[in-house]
Amino acid sequence: MKKVTISVLFALVLVLSTVGIASAVTDGTPDGNGHPYVGLMVAQDADGNPLWRCSGTLISSKIFLTAGHCTESPAVHVEIWFDTDVESGIPANGYPFDGNVGGTPYTHPQYDPNAFYLYDLGVVVLDKKFRMKKYGALPQLDSLDSLSPSADTTFTAVGYGLQESFPDAASWQENNVRVRMVAYPHLIQINGGIVGDSSLLLSNNANTGGTCFGDSGGPNFVGDSNIVGGVTSFGLNSTCGGTGGVYRVDRADDLEWLATFGVTP
Repeated sequence: MKKVTISVLFALVLVLSTVGIASAVTDGTPDGNGHPYVGLMVAQDADGNPLWRCSGTLISSKIFLTAGHCTESPAVHVEIWFDTDVESGIPANGYPFDGNVGGTPYTHPQYDPNAFYLYDLGVVVLDKKFRMKKYGALPQLDSLDSLSPSADTTFTAVGYGLQESFPDAASWQENNVRVRMVAYPHLIQINGGIVGDSSLLLSNNANTGGTCFGDSGGPNFVGDSNIVGGVTSFGLNSTCGGTGGVYRVDRADDLEWLATFGVTP
């Protein structure tokens, strides 16, 4: 069970006036085939209407890992694409209705949309197996505790440069880029400050790149590994400057919940 002190909770409440659900890789470069197991997802309601976009990681042939706010109600179905460039594939790749594979979304049982940053974890259970030569991997229990804030403690952030929501088809096509991008932010804060022991703050600037609005749920791999240290969760300002918030995946409640879907470190 995560423990967040009252002072940390108060600090988080204060910043929520500017905290936003996060999302797009900024100051990054095209990922190409560097992380083929990172995909773009579109959540759909019961009538098949697209709701929002997110990124995520295939961690087994049946389980796609993302953020809790990407899988919450009213989402009842998800379609996923693994193309390096979903943007250029329209309409041949079926976007935004028919992806490479579909599935059912599930959200961390302790997730609360009014305090999403505390348990911001979700999965999509695929309707059928989607096999790859390699998948993303889960971290060992509490393994991120050994990391220290430093320019040398880096992560690999991957996502599709999206916005969280889109009211009409025209704006989807005109205002968003659906290309898998990669950046290499470094660790700024862990086990303290506004993140408590449930999240991380990573750098977000022109030198290291980072995440911004639209790339929620995308992986932040530890170093240059395929281990998902956390999923992109929140930002602290409207310009995506300075830092990006990442929800950790190495805590007991997260790993125990994920184990119910048959995936373990």
